[in-house]
Formats: sequence, C-alpha cells, structure tokens
Amino acid sequence: MRILVVNWLDRENPLAGGAEIHLHETFSRLVQLGHDVTLLASGWGGCDPQVDLDGIHVHRTGTRYTFFFAVAPYFLRHLFHQPFDVVVEDLNKVPVFTPCWTRLKIALVVHHLFGLTAFEEAGIPVASATWLLERPIPWIFRKTPTIAVSESTKEDLIRRGFRPEMIEVIPNGIDLDRYTPHPDNTRTEKPTVLYLGRLKKYKRVDLLLRAVDELSRKGVEVTLKIAGAGNDRGRLESLTSELGITDQVDFMGYVSEEKKLELLRTCWLHALTSSNEGWGISCIESSACATPTVASDSPGLRESVISGKTGLLVPHGDLVKLSLAIASLLSDHDTRQEMGERAREFAERFSWDTSAGAMEEFLMRVVTQSQPS
Repeated sequence: MRILVVNWLDRENPLAGGAEIHLHETFSRLVQLGHDVTLLASGWGGCDPQVDLDGIHVHRTGTRYTFFFAVAPYFLRHLFHQPFDVVVEDLNKVPVFTPCWTRLKIALVVHHLFGLTAFEEAGIPVASATWLLERPIPWIFRKTPTIAVSESTKEDLIRRGFRPEMIEVIPNGIDLDRYTPHPDNTRTEKPTVLYLGRLKKYKRVDLLLRAVDELSRKGVEVTLKIAGAGNDRGRLESLTSELGITDQVDFMGYVSEEKKLELLRTCWLHALTSSNEGWGISCIESSACATPTVASDSPGLRESVISGKTGLLVPHGDLVKLSLAIASLLSDHDTRQEMGERAREFAERFSWDTSAGAMEEFLMRVVTQSQPS
C-alpha cells in the first residue's frame, strides 16, 4: 500500500507527545512490512522541510498554528498526483477534515477529543475554536472507517454521533524488549513518585503537587520527580513555591530515553492525573517496568490501569483519595511488589508489532472495500 498520513506533528517536533510516538512506531513498522508511507505534518522554526524518519517520508508545511490552513494547499500542490491508496488522518489536537479536500479513500485515527476539557488547557479563544472544530467531526467523517485507541474513546465517539459499526479499537503498544524491570530490582532510596509527560494544564500535575503537600503535612516522606516540558511549567513551579514543597519536588525538564527508562525502573510509583487521555501510554510503560501507577479514573486511563491489580484509580480531582492512594502504596512494599509483577504481566498484552499488524489489516480492508453509504 501507498499510505499518506496526516498529523499536526511528527516525532521530531519539539512538541511531540504520545500520539506522535504511536504514529511513528506504528507506521515505521508498516514500512518494514513493505508499505510506502508519507507523513504530512506541520513544521517549526529551523526544521527541514522534508526528511526521512525510519523510512517514513515526512513533508512539513506551516506551523502548529497555521497547519490547518496550509495542509490542503500543500497536498494539492505537491502530493495530489502521487498514487496513494489511502489517506490516514491521525486526529490529534483538531481535525483537518481530509474528506473535504481529497476523494481518496480515508481512514481516521482518534486518540481522544477534548470537548469541554479544552477550556482546562487553553484560553477562551483557542478553547472555543477547538470545541467548535470538533462539533462537525461526526458528520464530516460519517462514512469514514475509524480507529479508536481505547474503548473510552470509542464510547465518546458513539456519544457524539459516530456509527458503532464504523469504529474498531486498536490499542497502542510499547517496546516490551526495552521497557523491562530493573535487572537488580533496584529502587530509589527515598520514596519517589514519578510524573512523566508534557506539562499541560489538562494533565493536572497540580493535583500531584497538592497531594505531596497534603502528605508532607501528615509526616509522609515523599519526593515527586516531574520529567517533561511544557507551557504549564511556570505555573506549576509557582505553586510548588507557594506550597513550600520545593525541597520535595524535582522539575527535571525534558529527559532522554535512557533517563526515562531509568526513572520508570527505579521510582516507587508512577502517577498520572489527567482529566482525559486517549490511552495512558506512560502507564503501560511503567507497568512494563514493574512499577505500579496511581491515576485518575478518567477516560483512557481506566483502561491502562487495572485498579487493585496494576495500580490504583481514584476519582479525578479528589485530592483526599489521591493522597491516600499514594500513601497506602508508598507504605506497603509487598503490595507494590505484587502490583508490579501483575503490571508487567498486563503490559505484555501490548506491543507495537501487534498494533501495527492490526493497523495493516484495517487499512487493507479500507483499500479493498467500497466506502459505505
């Protein structure tokens, strides 16, 4: 197959996150399976306009703020005459409405839609635009075969008006050979909780800071390591100072893949308190390293953490229950050990090879079948 993928970002973009990892890991494997893959994404200052990443031909146009307007003209000028079999719109951030500017066969991949949670992340103008652009998605993509990365995302799409028979769930994967428990089962000397991800408002890292404050007041020893970058860092650092917990919080910024693996292997707990995720990939990476997770009982996360077995889920925004969950696991080595072992077993269900194989089968059906009426 000749596949054109459209996504706002590619893996090298400084703002890339879990969705871009999913895209690259999946479609680079399709290249290895013999398919030709082109990615059309936005650019950034100083980037190469075209580059090959593990066999994926990447074309960059516009920026994160102008890609919506630049993508169709670029396609029509530079890619229109290439014999693509299928266009995959990897819907991340906001849609670019591929059915409106190409008559090629289309498949849609959805991680999660923001809905009203957009107002947690952005100011009113940007959040309003995001919310409005999501409104016509069910109608514009009504005939489009769709992949949801979780059952939670599928349920959300159905609530919005998607036809259930048009949606297939294909979970993300991880590299199970890379993400493994520490060979010596070594953990940090002090009780350590790890947040790993971008610093965005909807990730609600502020809940973890307040939980650390709450636990400190009760005499519970805990260090919070925050590994990641983002535009919410300034606000979070200010809150840390206001709470008087600067000695217990380590803002590490962006970390290398090697450091990320070390952190996942050696922390006592991983924590993720987002209001909404497509699928908590960092939770599965943590599980693969035999590290339990405390997470919000939010869409996407409730499928990547089995509460009571691979970690604990707490009602989103409930600071008291979040603090209690963290404290209970920090104080119970045997439970952490048992949950870690179960977490590794759970993670072994997911691999990028499996995910890529399912994607290949799905796209082959899209290419060979006529579009539904």
